[in-house]
Amino acid sequence: MIAREVSVLMIDDDRIDTMAVCRSFRELGIARPVIEARDGIEGLARLRGENGHEKVPSPRLVLLDLNMPRMGGFEFLDELRADPALRRTVVFVMTTSAAAEDRMRAYDRNVAGYILKHPPGEKFLESIAMLRHYWRVITFPD
Repeated sequence: MIAREVSVLMIDDDRIDTMAVCRSFRELGIARPVIEARDGIEGLARLRGENGHEKVPSPRLVLLDLNMPRMGGFEFLDELRADPALRRTVVFVMTTSAAAEDRMRAYDRNVAGYILKHPPGEKFLESIAMLRHYWRVITFPD
C-alpha cells in the first residue's frame, strides 16, 4: 500500500507503451490511474488545467517520452522549466533513445531520471517499481 497519493501523468504518443506502463502498475499493485497525454502540448494543458482538461493534482510525477508530434519532450521540458508554477514538477524521461546526447540534454533540463522503455520484461517492471519506491520516500515540491 502506498501511503501517499501521487498523480502520474504519462506524456507519450505510443498507446502500446502507455498500456505497458499501466499493466506494470497493476502487476505491482499500484492502484492509481495513469493520466495520459499524447504530446507536450496536451501535457502542459493537463498540468495547467487548460483547454477543458482537469488540472493534474499535486504532488505529481511526469513520465515523458522524447519523440512525439507537435511538441516533443525537450520542447515540453523547456516550457515546463520556464513556467514558475510548474518548473519544480518531477519528471522522469521514459524513452527508447539510449543516445548519450539525449540523456545529457534531458539531465540539463533537470529531470529526475532517464529510463529506457524497452529493456526485457523484468527490467521494465523493475523501473516502474523504482518509481513507486521513489515517490514513497521523497518529499515532493509544493
